[in-house]
Amino acid sequence: MAGDVYDITIVGAGPSGLFATFYAGLRQMKTKVIDALEEPGGQVAVLYPEKYIFDVPGYSKILAKDLVKCLVEQAFQYGATVVLGERVTSLRRNDGTFELETSKGTKHYSKAVLIAAGVGAFSPNRLEARGAEDYEGKGVYYFVKDKSAFRDKNLLIVGGGDSAVDWALNMKDTAKKITLVHRRDVFRAHEGNVAELMKSGIDLKLFYEVSQVKGDGSTVTQAVVFDNRSKAETVLDVDAILVNIGFRADLGPIKDWGLQIDGREIRANGKMETNIPGVYVAGDVAGPLDGIKLNLIATGYAQAALAVNVAKAYVDPGSKVFPGHSSEMKK
Repeated sequence: MAGDVYDITIVGAGPSGLFATFYAGLRQMKTKVIDALEEPGGQVAVLYPEKYIFDVPGYSKILAKDLVKCLVEQAFQYGATVVLGERVTSLRRNDGTFELETSKGTKHYSKAVLIAAGVGAFSPNRLEARGAEDYEGKGVYYFVKDKSAFRDKNLLIVGGGDSAVDWALNMKDTAKKITLVHRRDVFRAHEGNVAELMKSGIDLKLFYEVSQVKGDGSTVTQAVVFDNRSKAETVLDVDAILVNIGFRADLGPIKDWGLQIDGREIRANGKMETNIPGVYVAGDVAGPLDGIKLNLIATGYAQAALAVNVAKAYVDPGSKVFPGHSSEMKK
């Protein structure tokens, strides 16, 4: 068999995958982590690096990009092998060893596999308005990598979910003016944030949608919005449009690996074991067979620790699942 055989290979380098990488190193497992993105951090790094996260243990609040930085530092302190920019396309078991092939045709070998692939491959829902596609990256944005790009801008935010509400509040002290349009008067966001939004002074246009994006060829200058009840149109002077109307997610090749899957979730028992012995799951992609599903970073951490410890005993039957407390372990 060509290539090194690892004790565990972790598919996905989001928060759950990174914490699993750390814990596998703590358990002295030979570890590899593979991710389709060019940088670690998963959705946290791609979708909202400049947003604060408030429900991570140990922090009253922390910027997503700072959380990723801390997770990366923690994860790779034991020398795990990192493969970025490669999507795992197939998983096969040969004589007790798993073979993982990637989009680049590379083959990786492992005694155990932990799938921490988040929601799978994801892409934003596009704004269906005339001219929107023409100005993508030139005033129409679906991601925020750097808040300073919106400084002193007239910003239009489209959407009514957590991302739209969070960004509206997050940009208050950055943008010159913020207008939020939402096609309904009911928000799909955290109640506390919606209450804060209502008191923020941000210009809210409820029951409004965007029908056209206008510009000078190089950047956005206006947006035409309409009341979806009366159809009356309003022209807004805007410098930037941030679209937060959801994402499409797909497990992709994972669906063909022989796993028990329900929708976008890989089913697992309380030990985070899938129906394939030696394959485990953690994070948003995990669907408990009997229990409550919470797509939280904190939950993903716990699932990652469970999966790695159970995998350690699977790979090395002489090891205990519970290794003792880290404060008592020798580094």
